[in-house]
Amino acid sequence: MTRALRLTARRALSSIPVLLIVVILTFLLLETAAGDAVDAYLLSIGGGDAAIAEALRQAYGLDQSMAARLWLYLSALARLDLGWSVAFDRPVLGLIIERLPNTLLLMGSATALAFAFGSTLGILAGARPGSLRDRLLSTLSLVVYAIPGFWLGLVLAIVFAVQLRWLPTSGIETIASGRTGLSRAADIAAHLVLPVGTLALIYAALFLRVMRAGMAGIWRLDFVLFARAKGLSRARIVLRHVARNALLPLITMLGLQAAAMLGGSVVIESIFAIPGFGRLAQEAVSGRDAALLCGIIVVSAVLVILVNLLVDIVYAALDPRVGAAERGA
Repeated sequence: MTRALRLTARRALSSIPVLLIVVILTFLLLETAAGDAVDAYLLSIGGGDAAIAEALRQAYGLDQSMAARLWLYLSALARLDLGWSVAFDRPVLGLIIERLPNTLLLMGSATALAFAFGSTLGILAGARPGSLRDRLLSTLSLVVYAIPGFWLGLVLAIVFAVQLRWLPTSGIETIASGRTGLSRAADIAAHLVLPVGTLALIYAALFLRVMRAGMAGIWRLDFVLFARAKGLSRARIVLRHVARNALLPLITMLGLQAAAMLGGSVVIESIFAIPGFGRLAQEAVSGRDAALLCGIIVVSAVLVILVNLLVDIVYAALDPRVGAAERGA
């Protein structure tokens, strides 16, 4: 337990400079883009004179220099203040807290399903490398992984929602249904089947290939050959020796794919009209709302860092050499 806490503290401290670099680069990139939220707002209401535009920029602090705005933003961020959204006329933090649970639900469900499904199929494929089952699963995973996520989502929506009418086409739940408790949970689950299934299929194919490749390499190691020489059953060798050791690279891959999974969630949200980070980012871009978009990117970076921190803790728990190696270094 103490080793895990020390590892967590080291990882958290090393993540602070990374987060600071992400914040600064994001702010500078957004500030150098053409136009601002005031321009987008005036365009949405049919225009306005220069005096109104200047007054709005003064009200939102957009008339100051870039260095001054960056310093004010970093100072506010240290107080967990992500700024004010011009497009929504609301605090950015409130908007993110409102939309974040939907994205986390989609991302978490898809990750758990992809990891469980992909690792299980990877074990089946890697149990007998070179067999017909191995070749079929490897080929199928390659085909699924090569399919663009937005295209797969559209196809699944057309088949299961439009033609068969088994599942809802969009949203996170039925609007104004008045459902509560288990009835509401079942409604949300029905709405999540297609988006979660779309996202999980793609990453399950990746996890399958990583698990299968890891098991194929472990079969040639000495301790596996020794276990086979002892006469242990193939099922016991697969589960207790080969798959257990091949699981470590898969956990590492899970952390590395956190950012890609979050990006995939944003795309899937746009396809299925889920009110999460995806639609919020679209609205921030269309409204040229730099504060809101910067807040979304900052929170996304924090989520990726937290996922990788959790992966490091799990990896250290499964492999005691991790903490020992760092203490020796």
